[in-house]
Parts: sequence; structure tokens; C-alpha cells
Amino acid sequence: MQNIWLRDGLTSRSFFFRTPLRKNNAGHRGLVTNAQLLPKLHNLSMIDGMKEIVVVGGGPAGCMAAIAAADAAKDACMKVNITLLEQNEKLGKKLYITGKGRCNLTNAGDRDDFFAKVNRNPKFLYSAYSGCPEEEVMQFFEGENVPLKTERGNRVFPESDKSSDIIRCLEKALWERKVDVRLHEKVRELRTFDGRVRSVKTDKRKIEADAVILATGGVSYATTGADGSGFTIARTLGHGLITPVPALAPLITEESFVKELAGLTLKNITATLLEGERIRFSEFGELLFTHTGVSGPVILSGESVIARDLQEGKKFTLKIDLKSALDEKTLDERLLREIGETPNQAVKSLMQRLLPKSLCPFVAAQAKVSEQKPLHDLTKEERQALIRALKGFTLTVMGSAGFSEAIITCGGIPVKEVNPKTMESKKVEGLYFAGELLDCDAMTGGYNLQIAWSTGALAGSSAALKII
Repeated sequence: MQNIWLRDGLTSRSFFFRTPLRKNNAGHRGLVTNAQLLPKLHNLSMIDGMKEIVVVGGGPAGCMAAIAAADAAKDACMKVNITLLEQNEKLGKKLYITGKGRCNLTNAGDRDDFFAKVNRNPKFLYSAYSGCPEEEVMQFFEGENVPLKTERGNRVFPESDKSSDIIRCLEKALWERKVDVRLHEKVRELRTFDGRVRSVKTDKRKIEADAVILATGGVSYATTGADGSGFTIARTLGHGLITPVPALAPLITEESFVKELAGLTLKNITATLLEGERIRFSEFGELLFTHTGVSGPVILSGESVIARDLQEGKKFTLKIDLKSALDEKTLDERLLREIGETPNQAVKSLMQRLLPKSLCPFVAAQAKVSEQKPLHDLTKEERQALIRALKGFTLTVMGSAGFSEAIITCGGIPVKEVNPKTMESKKVEGLYFAGELLDCDAMTGGYNLQIAWSTGALAGSSAALKII
């Protein structure tokens, strides 16, 4: 047996769990792998008279809800059977591709930073975040022997850069808490009686339930199983739905020349989205050209801010400051110095000292200055035009790339229909919501996963404490 140190995110108390060891194929002793452990859960039978919590969805919110429910029941010295239903062949399928497979699991910024990055309904998340802020999330994973690291922008990743480490950690935590994990099992219906949830009907069986936590995610990345089924179930029970739209998605631009720049990454730029003359978003960071437009961290965050406006047909312009470190006066002084040192060279040579080669002709074209023009013939007006193009390279936004490329869903269950202190439905007693199902979303940087952890923890603990 081996002691495993765990951090209880609900009570901030620490526990020891004892985990069996066995020899692996190489003859070394180590923790039993989750692939070996999880099938055993399927053979567990329900104990007569024991309260039952069913968690629907094995993503981050669902896993955290199950873990939190188990911890709350343990803390109250009560036994509760917790069943986690996942329609996919494994847990956390979307987590595997999060952060390009590295899993940006949260953001190490403070409370003010978190709420500044939440685009919709931040006040609704006050209680959830307070109960499980980013430091609790980090302590939980580090306590489960997953070393973490913090990168630029306070983005937190597993030190290994492997999202699979986060999945394995969640699997182990579920097993240690004796959560009954059922894979390849899709929920078809929730049944209620007298205004309270009573049972869950899946494609394999019926489960009597004292509480149900819906954490099925949105509709982005359909290949991970995100099919919007949670929205359908909630609507059949009388809940409304804020129309889902793609968020954290690449932008499609009117300019066709972007395909010639596809794959080009620009660092240390400032991207600004304007609706007419009104600035809707502006952020310093990294941008990537695609075959149809632009992507990258600053673009994804910007798109999430205007996601619903784009679906409503509103028009936006993207301005890219290619020289964010220099103001116009300093940039002009540099151009004059470059011109003075190489007066016989062409504008093309000057531009290539300032920008990636492939981008130069398009910036010069926006400035309406010929790349072949000798620098000694460049007028003040042309020099100023180049400065404007460098400080505000302009693209016309036509829309977003859609759900097939969106990282998250904007919209979902209206928060006015959910108790923010418990995540319980105001329409159906014993029904709870967590994660992307809710009409809450944030910019890129680990904030959306933080929403999942926080709402999952609150929903799980609330469900357990209500029925025990």
C-alpha cells in the first residue's frame, strides 16, 4: 500500500488515501493504472437504501462534480453512491486536445483578473469561484502528484505538457472515491415527479436518482461527443436556452490574400476589434494567419467577446499594430534613420527589416506605396502612410469559423434559472448544472476550464449536502 496525499478543495483539509500497488509488466511496483482500475467499477452494485447522485458527462466539470460530491459525503460521514455516465469511450476526451494537447487547466491570476476575463454573467460565478478558486485547483492537481508550471499570461499547464496527465489524475481521484464510472453510456432522458428529479434513463438502463448533475458540455468540437444533448434534456424539463454560438473561434476575413500568409505567426502585436469607431476588444499577444483569416490567442479571445454580435450580423474591423513597442513618433524616427543609412535601397528592403518577408507586400499595398520605390524618393506623406499601415494593418471581419473550430460554446442554460449559490435548477429540484452548459464563458488562457472546475465543485458538493 502507498499513501497518496490529497487536497480537499471543499474544506481545505487534507486527507490520506491508501492506494494498492501491483507489479507492472517490467516487474516494478507502482500505482495500478486507471485502465486496470476503472473496469472494476462497473461491477459495483447499488447498496439498498443508499442515496444516489448521477453525474452526466465525464469532462472536467463532471469529473470535478463527482469528486466534490464524494468529498462532501465523506466529510459528513455519510455514504452516497455516485455514478458518472460518459457516452464516449474515455473520460475527458475534449481535455485531451485542450491547449494543443498540453491542457491549459487554469490561470494563476487573481480574482479580479479572473472576473475581468469572463465575458458573460461573471456575477453568477461569485459563489462557485469563491469555493474553488484557481489556487485550490492547482493544489488539488499538485496534491495528486501532477507538477504544474506557469507560463506567460499566468497560464497554468502540467509540467509534462501532457493533457493525459490531467486525465489520469482525475481518473485516479474518481477511483479512490469509489465513483462508479460508466463509459459508452448515453443518457436519453431525465424523469421527474412532483417537481423533483427521480431517475435517469440511459441507452442501457434506468437509474433511480436523488440528484442529477448535468455536465454534458456545449456543441463545439462535435468529434469529442459534444452534441448539445444536455441542452435538449434541460429544455424538456422546462428550462430555456440562450442560443448557442461558437466562441474562442478563428475569424474569417474578407481579404483573400490571407491564404498567402497561412501559417505565419506574429508575436508581440496588438489586435484591436472595432465596431465602427467603437473599440470592442484590444489585447497584446500572438496572432496566426490561416487560409481563411486569422487565429491565435488574441484573436480567439477577441472573437469570444463579439461572438454573439457576429451571429447577429454586426460588422467588425480588425486592426493589427505590427510594432506595438514603438509609438508613431519613435517609429518615424527609426524609418528616417533607416532611410538615411540606405537611401538607394528600395522600400521593399526597408519593409523586410521591419516585418516578415511574406507580409511586406500587403502592408506596403495598404499604405499605397510601391515596394520598388527608392527610399530617397519617399515623400513624407508616403512615410506617414507606411507608419499608419504598420500601426494599424487592417482586415475586414466576415464572421467566425463556426462550431467545427470553436473551442467553447457561448450561450446555454440561462443563469437566471439556476441558483448561483448551489448550481441547482430553480425549476426542477435535485437537478444541477455545471460547466459549458451554463451561459457563462470567458477568454482564452485557462479561464473556461476554471469555470468548469468551480461550477463542478459547487454542483457536486451542493448535491451531496442536500441529500445526506
